[in-house]
Amino acid sequence: MIRSRDDVWVRAEDASVIGSLRHSAAALAQTRGFSEKEIGRMAVAVSEAASNLVKHAVEGVMLVRPHPELNSAVEVIALDRGPGMQNVSRALRDGYSTAGTLGIGLGGIARMADGCDIHSLPGRGTVIALYFVARDAPAPPSLVSGLTRPIGEEIVCGDAFAIAGTGATTTVMLCDGLGHGDAAAHASNEAVRVFTENPGLAPATALERIHRSLSGTRGGAVAVATVERESRTVTFAGLGNVSGWIVHPDGRQGMVSVPGIAGSRAPSSLRQYEYTLPPHSMVVLHSDGLSERWDITSYPGLVTRPPSVLAATLLRDAGTRRDDACVVTVRTET
Repeated sequence: MIRSRDDVWVRAEDASVIGSLRHSAAALAQTRGFSEKEIGRMAVAVSEAASNLVKHAVEGVMLVRPHPELNSAVEVIALDRGPGMQNVSRALRDGYSTAGTLGIGLGGIARMADGCDIHSLPGRGTVIALYFVARDAPAPPSLVSGLTRPIGEEIVCGDAFAIAGTGATTTVMLCDGLGHGDAAAHASNEAVRVFTENPGLAPATALERIHRSLSGTRGGAVAVATVERESRTVTFAGLGNVSGWIVHPDGRQGMVSVPGIAGSRAPSSLRQYEYTLPPHSMVVLHSDGLSERWDITSYPGLVTRPPSVLAATLLRDAGTRRDDACVVTVRTET
């Protein structure tokens, strides 16, 4: 069972943040059982990635957090709105650099990480997702990811998510607590609690329980989706303005969410809907802290990348600073 934490995105605008990010990564790695050698290797990679953001990125930010799929791993995500890279493979070569890109040291960063994926488009910016694994633990399966970001300069995010299962079946829940701040976070955290205590329920049943449980809170918009990889289906139940999408290289298909507020107003009977999953697709849920006006076809190759890269790209490009934001992405094939 995976549940969201308050992701702390650090702006990489000044060299002073490099040491702070390195220290945060090392401290987290120590709690996850990394050896001193593994901690040192990760610290160098994080320092280099942060330094590249400070020197070359536009609106660069970095996230260091426990990996969402493996207890013995640390995930690092760096993203920016800079000029991007025309040729990522070339940028990974040792000694390559181009002013204004993240090319400096990229090959070394990739080698020091246990996993590295990069998506970059000229004029759009770059997303780098790294992970580091302790003591020869198995590599993360990269089947699901979720990211949150609070409104403006707030520390607490009123949106939250939870994930159950990273095998043949994955169920995800996203709650957008009404408003923002502590009251919104209380509602979304209550939704996470109910979901994690009942991980095997059908989406409509889980949504109904969350609806009843939120009656003593501010309430929120909630969606639950179950991806069945063997049957290639997704079952979705939504209440309120959480967006649910099936995305594939040729476009996207919306999933039905009914009007209402979990904990306050809902139809007498909540329904769930089943959809067939096309090849090479992902399921995406996001709160209204992300605009719906994103076009997956304008990101060549993005659907084939790890869920964390898709989530970070959508958060960067569709997210609004005028609201809490949350996005969950689920790969539909192993």
